[in-house]
Parts: sequence; structure tokens; C-alpha cells
Amino acid sequence: QVQLVESGGGLVQAGGSLRLSCAASGLTFSRYVMGWFRQAPGKEREFVAVINRYGDSTAYADSVKGRFTISRDNAKNTANLQMNSLKPEDTAKYFCAAEFGSVSHIYAYTYDYWGQGTQVTVSS
Repeated sequence: QVQLVESGGGLVQAGGSLRLSCAASGLTFSRYVMGWFRQAPGKEREFVAVINRYGDSTAYADSVKGRFTISRDNAKNTANLQMNSLKPEDTAKYFCAAEFGSVSHIYAYTYDYWGQGTQVTVSS
């Protein structure tokens, strides 16, 4: 049974930082591309960042480029999202997702497994 469990969300002031973690179990983690997505109330789920299986290739949404950093530790079966210089518009529920294969996709429908999400709220 595959499980993805996010942690690290919370309430932070604008300009602050948070580090989200995604703990994976029940899958061969190193065979999966890992992505982070977010969804604000009343909005569609949107791509945030993706990292390939080896951890040496990443991609980001334009809205977070230069502020967020995605990483992974295949030995610990974890993926992380370091979020700096947070803005109120970053407020959303953040989800990690896993996609089997070697191609890093930015579309949610291509991902095989999802976590339950962790809430991030940025106050102005």
C-alpha cells in the first residue's frame, strides 16, 4: 500500500520560510518522479515543482522560481520543498505526488499517487 505523508505546513508571516517534507512508503521511491502541487480555495490544483528520480534535474512554476527549492533523499524515501520569501499568494494546501517513470511532468493527471496535503498559510 503506497502512502505519501506531507508535513511541515503552518502559519507564517510574509517573507518567512517553511520546509515541507513528504515521506513515502510502499513503493520503490527511486523509481518515481516526485512533484509538489498546491491548491487554494476555489482554485484548481497547480504545479509547483518537480524533481527527477535521481535528484539532479528540477523544474519550477514561474511563480515560485528563485524562492522554492525541491530536493529528495532516496535513502530516506523523502522529498522536500524549501519555501523562502513566502507571499500571501502562496497560501494553499500543498500536496506531494509520485509518478512512476523517468520523465518529469508538470500535469497533475500524470501522477500515480498523492498525499493528503499540508496547509500553508502566509499572513500579510
